[in-house]
Amino acid sequence: MHLTIREALTIYPLTEAKLVAGKQGETRIVKSVNVMDAPDIADWTKSGEMLFTTAFAMKDNPQETVNLLRKLNERGAAGLGIKLGRFWTELPQVVVDEADRLNFPIIEMPFQFTFSDQMNALFNAEYKRNTELLQTVLEKQKKLMQFGLKQDNMGAMFQLIGEILGYPMAVVGARGQVLYNTSAWSEEQLAQNWPRKRKSGWVYAGKDRAYRVGLQQQDDEPLGHLLIIPDVMLLATVEEGLFQQAADILTFHMSYTFRSHVEATAERDLQNQLIRYLEKGTSLEDFIEMAEARGSFIFTGAYQCVIGKSKVESLSADTAAQKLSDVKQYMESHAKASQLRGFHFMLKDRLFSIYSTTQADGFPEEELTQLLSKFDGDAGSRDDGFVFYMSGVKIKPNALREAYQECGETLRMAEKLSLPDRVLQYETIEFAHLFQHLSSSSMEDYCAKILRPLLEKDPEYSQEMIRTLEVFIRNDGQVSEAAKQLFIHRNTVTYRLEKISDLLQVDFKKVNDLLKLKAVFLFRQFLQARA
Repeated sequence: MHLTIREALTIYPLTEAKLVAGKQGETRIVKSVNVMDAPDIADWTKSGEMLFTTAFAMKDNPQETVNLLRKLNERGAAGLGIKLGRFWTELPQVVVDEADRLNFPIIEMPFQFTFSDQMNALFNAEYKRNTELLQTVLEKQKKLMQFGLKQDNMGAMFQLIGEILGYPMAVVGARGQVLYNTSAWSEEQLAQNWPRKRKSGWVYAGKDRAYRVGLQQQDDEPLGHLLIIPDVMLLATVEEGLFQQAADILTFHMSYTFRSHVEATAERDLQNQLIRYLEKGTSLEDFIEMAEARGSFIFTGAYQCVIGKSKVESLSADTAAQKLSDVKQYMESHAKASQLRGFHFMLKDRLFSIYSTTQADGFPEEELTQLLSKFDGDAGSRDDGFVFYMSGVKIKPNALREAYQECGETLRMAEKLSLPDRVLQYETIEFAHLFQHLSSSSMEDYCAKILRPLLEKDPEYSQEMIRTLEVFIRNDGQVSEAAKQLFIHRNTVTYRLEKISDLLQVDFKKVNDLLKLKAVFLFRQFLQARA
């Protein structure tokens, strides 16, 4: 039984009863009915149970009735029906006040009918309602099965499913995009708590609620979820099964029609359009227009581009493509990735990503770096050898090609200099880009001039101090980070730097001296690469 108090009072002979207290609780659900013949009935009361009584057990002490109401309310009882006239002619005011305070319904039962008459009426009404519901669900299931054998277009499919279910509904894609919506829920409400868990059940957006069913085939990536907004407080099991059946049919059609054909084709077209723009074959406006037609608004503020690439060269074409697809899926589904608004494109053997932001204070560069650097740990235990090369932050859309070139130059210089970083930013290699054409002899002379006081020391001592200085410069002057990479205490690093400062006559607080040392170790990398 799943009637509300309000619905129960519409069933004869309860139509002769009156709700005399706790009227705000008329939406409580009645799951079962029992007769109260003992004052300790509250200890045995179940959630949703409606109790009928003649008030015999409470007639002498209204305060005990108040205590009983509190216990029944704590147990989740649906309400209390009292037959007045024999032991109580009217409800004590203290009982009415407490029921109103608790929003606990008290019904004045009609004296001329027995409790069994009223209980049978409720059970018969519930049986009739369940029978009608079952027949309705069976009819809907027949229509769903007939629909499942058809191959209609996606727009018509969503509409037909909604008409069959008979409730407002929405379909939300795996990336949080609203594919269909006939409910009163806004896009913001539908996108709350994304990504959704696979388990079905009620979800809430403020005071509103909907029944959610995931759209996912077994052991396959999720396609999104189906939200149904019924106009009832509780759903029967057969209705939940009907919603699941509708979701299964949607999953089947979306998997083989929508995702594999429509999305794949549109994404491939967009990638080709991007390639043509980057190779100066088409305008940026053409790419933006096609992206926005798909609902992808890429340029909403500052943005930063990233090229992702596997360092493993021996992979077969199919394996490399699958690994690239795995990285793309990870970047799209990670919770932090969705906050960073990334748009990802597979360009031959590379993943090209555009991370956009609408934040007034600029781009969350550190968050992006953390996301990329955690790829192996989150995606699996194996080391895919994936590295990421980042452009500088751009403001205007027409700087997209420049950002792409910066990513490519960062990749080229990283490979040329055998840089070990998993995530490398363009600003890190800007000096290398500027000085790459300098002659080897000029580089050797400059390094010898700056480092001569150190090189004249004992070779073992000299090598140790130069290594400390190199790690310190590579970490932008952060002593703690240098100590961590050298596996020594930060005080040891500080001591060595003081000695180096005295020997080389440099001040680590001066930008000019730091630039000199930056150039020295950059030149040493070039010389090693040319050797």
